[in-house]
Amino acid sequence: MARSRTRKQPDNLKLLLSALEEQRLDSVRVMLAGLHPADIATLLESIPPALRRAVWDQVDPKVEGEVLIEVSEAVREDIIREMDQRELVAAARTLDVDEIADLIPDLSDEAIAEILFVMDKQDRQRLDAVLSYGEDTAGGLMNVDTVTVRENLTLEVVLRYLRQRGELPEHTNRLFVVDRSDRLLGALSVSRLLTSNPARRVSEVMQCDLIVFPAQTPDTEVADAFERYNLVTAPVVDEQNRLLGRITVDDVVDVIREEADRTVLARAGLSEDEDVFAPALRTSRRRSVWLGVNLFTAIIAASVVGLFEDTIEKVVALAVMMPVVAGMGGNAGTQTLTTVVRALALGIVTEANARRVLVKELAVGAMNGLVFALAVAVVTVLWHKSLSLGIVIAVAMLINLAIAALAGVVIPIVVRRLGVDPAIASGVILTTVTDVVGFFAFLGLATIFLL
Repeated sequence: MARSRTRKQPDNLKLLLSALEEQRLDSVRVMLAGLHPADIATLLESIPPALRRAVWDQVDPKVEGEVLIEVSEAVREDIIREMDQRELVAAARTLDVDEIADLIPDLSDEAIAEILFVMDKQDRQRLDAVLSYGEDTAGGLMNVDTVTVRENLTLEVVLRYLRQRGELPEHTNRLFVVDRSDRLLGALSVSRLLTSNPARRVSEVMQCDLIVFPAQTPDTEVADAFERYNLVTAPVVDEQNRLLGRITVDDVVDVIREEADRTVLARAGLSEDEDVFAPALRTSRRRSVWLGVNLFTAIIAASVVGLFEDTIEKVVALAVMMPVVAGMGGNAGTQTLTTVVRALALGIVTEANARRVLVKELAVGAMNGLVFALAVAVVTVLWHKSLSLGIVIAVAMLINLAIAALAGVVIPIVVRRLGVDPAIASGVILTTVTDVVGFFAFLGLATIFLL
């Protein structure tokens, strides 16, 4: 049955909620039958847990496995918790081996044992091969459904073999050429196969210069290579250059999306797998750790302000202007930090060129500091009728913007060297630095020159 892709997701959700409210489950079933599994997954993520079971019961069993792969981890756990073992096994049997490997961590030992029992020997071996590697590596990302040929065959024999096979795995744009020990020799593109003289041999038309991934390659490096070289598929090999499987572009798109989600949410201490409709207590526990870290850093900044209570009491205008200095430093630092974190992720900034980046960003901080220090000084003089206060805030802002530029470069590089994701930890550290430096510079200068 053809699946409709023309209706927008908000319309789907509105129709689904309306049908559930009116108890029209037949309409729900018909609606879901016309949707892609990815769209069904989005609908399940968009409704409260109390309604998910009713919707899940209307999903075609033939696509249940695909939907489980598409939903977020938190929602998948809730759905699996409500499924009986027979239903789980049936759903898993509709999936490819690499997709079953993605599902395995969320299943009970009993369900895993039954799934393995119904798989044939070859598929069990393939599953073991995928599970032997971390999920964030090329080995964990790969598909084992590769089509291989030998280099001494003619193209006519290869074409005859493919016709007998009858079906090719998805995203097959080339066949991999291996020797009798399964060592990778090259690749034969389907386009060359179809357009070359059938009498020619594979060795004459195959491509030997390939982008190859060792099984332990991090998935982020795989994604970078696919983006850089416009790959559709790429082989995965072991230490002896034996072909283990292939990575396809659809799996890489998932890695890129997950990495983007992780980067955005990690800055707020959130998980990309968090269920929007999870119970309030569970969500509160997850977020409390990050809020505690923020509270600690805020106390550090407040303690700096506390050192200058007498100064603030005597010059009340300082309390009004303090947020300006800290805020400008924070914004300037965030600009630098975002640029450097992205460049680190793409491999553009390394230890070899970090010093040049640092000098450039310090120059940018100095130039912006001069411009905005002058601007805020003029505003302060006109507002508070105090030239001395204007000079103090200008100097403090110049100092803070320069330190913000320095911190925006140094912090993510140091954090990364310590083995922590810069996107997660750098933001909190930067905010603390710019707040502390901004308050200390402003209030310290005010204590010296205004009292």
